Amino acid sequence: MNSLKPMLLTSLKSYNRSQFIKDVTAGIIVAIIALPLSIALALASGVGPEAGIFTAIVAGFVISALGGSSVQIAGPTAAFATIVAGIVAKDGMDGLVIATILAGIFLVLMGLCHFGSLIKFIPFTITTGFTSGIAVTIVIGQLKDFFGLTYPDGVKPIETTEKFRAVVENFSTINIDALIVGAVSLAVLIIAPYIFKRIPGSLIAVIIGILMVQFLPLKVSTIGNLYTISNSLPSFHLPAVSFEVVQNALPNAFTIAVLAAIESLLSCVVADGMINGKHRSDMELVAQGAGNIASALFGGIPATGAIARTAANIKNGGRTPIAGIVHSITLVIVLVVLMPYAGMIPMPTIAAILFIVAYNMCQWRTFVKLVMTAPKSDIIVLFASFILTVLFDLVVAIEIGMVLACLLFIKRMSEETHVNSWTYVDDDTPDVDEHLQKLPLQIRVYEISGPLFFGAASAIEHIVVKDFTTCLVLRMRSVPALDSTTMNALVDLVEVCESKGITVVFSHVNEQPMKVMEKAGFTELVGKENFQPNISAALKRAEEVIAE
Repeated sequence: MNSLKPMLLTSLKSYNRSQFIKDVTAGIIVAIIALPLSIALALASGVGPEAGIFTAIVAGFVISALGGSSVQIAGPTAAFATIVAGIVAKDGMDGLVIATILAGIFLVLMGLCHFGSLIKFIPFTITTGFTSGIAVTIVIGQLKDFFGLTYPDGVKPIETTEKFRAVVENFSTINIDALIVGAVSLAVLIIAPYIFKRIPGSLIAVIIGILMVQFLPLKVSTIGNLYTISNSLPSFHLPAVSFEVVQNALPNAFTIAVLAAIESLLSCVVADGMINGKHRSDMELVAQGAGNIASALFGGIPATGAIARTAANIKNGGRTPIAGIVHSITLVIVLVVLMPYAGMIPMPTIAAILFIVAYNMCQWRTFVKLVMTAPKSDIIVLFASFILTVLFDLVVAIEIGMVLACLLFIKRMSEETHVNSWTYVDDDTPDVDEHLQKLPLQIRVYEISGPLFFGAASAIEHIVVKDFTTCLVLRMRSVPALDSTTMNALVDLVEVCESKGITVVFSHVNEQPMKVMEKAGFTELVGKENFQPNISAALKRAEEVIAE
């Protein structure tokens, strides 16, 4: 099927030398942007700096080669940092590898089952809430390095609340040298984009940070002080697998898969708008799955489409997956040649880079706009997702956020279902509209509007018949859907009416409700002659009933 065809095959059909040069140029520039980001995100994820580069190389190559987008650039992203750090702290690298492989399998299955379009059913309030929450957790996680704080032996906070408490309790150990390097790096990151259009601000900040530490009398921790730096290429590693480990990894794997799917497809949508193109969502999910499996097996961490790097690729002329492949190859060269120098990068500079990443992903303007304009139920879901992400983790935030969103949606839909009786007046009632239809007193008409599902089944209880009622007409032209719970309520209503000698006539039953009624044998219970196409025919049938 075309939806499961890699975009690379389509792009190569009309490929030419001019586009190849543009793709190579874009790929090299994106690799330069990805280098410091990959290292910073790896450190924020609680793994070594090489893991970030391995992820960008392996996952970036596989996702570009197999992906459903022409311009997607994949690699480690800030969205995964908090959850990855938690997995590594609790289950070690093997636990992370297994969770990432399982997530990759989930993503492949999602793509093969054509779930690409189903991602849109995750509410915008949930994605905004947990994205903003992740940004806050990243900032809190980097405060220690930015201020150069020193923690007592044995203090290794894992959860965000623990990290914040540790920062507050040990803020007196602030290192002014580290703060100077961090502040200068942050200033460079903010100002550089206005001056240097082609050179990424993160690269400039890294260079300035290294020069400050090397040539000024500043005592600041660097990557080399905390990690062993290696320029070796990614190597295959298969972790020890057991049923218990897999069982424990499933919740994290599901979260990684959902997050990767959301972020990658969102990046594809943004890219489509920039190039006036169209991605293949199912193929993109398959590629994301394959990329994450490969990344985990070769020493990397979870990966997904990176919106900022994808946008940089487009702005620099990249239009085919070749640019993403060149980006990966360039990073291989950088890994071999320049990786030993990464040990000189100051930790406050890494923290400053991640502050900017967090700011760019926090969507504070969108958050504020939702608070000001969204319905109360959406605001509740927004804050719940945000707070749960910060106080607990992404797994809890997505699970409870989705449950809460579904419950509030059910409540909202149930409020849209109404059962209203026609107004009955007599000859002595003043101001009677002469256009009102005159009906025999024995006929009682109710008009039902809105979906009849389990959340609105109680609406059927509002139907009341009088002692003199002989025929009950239910007008259902505004009922788009009917489920088994409400079907059961209608059966009870009909049986009660029959026990009182009352005939029930249905008017204008739509296609889906009629299918449910036929499948349940309800049409035989009521009698097919009591299902009429419109209200006029239903009232005529009701008059026949009372005449009998």
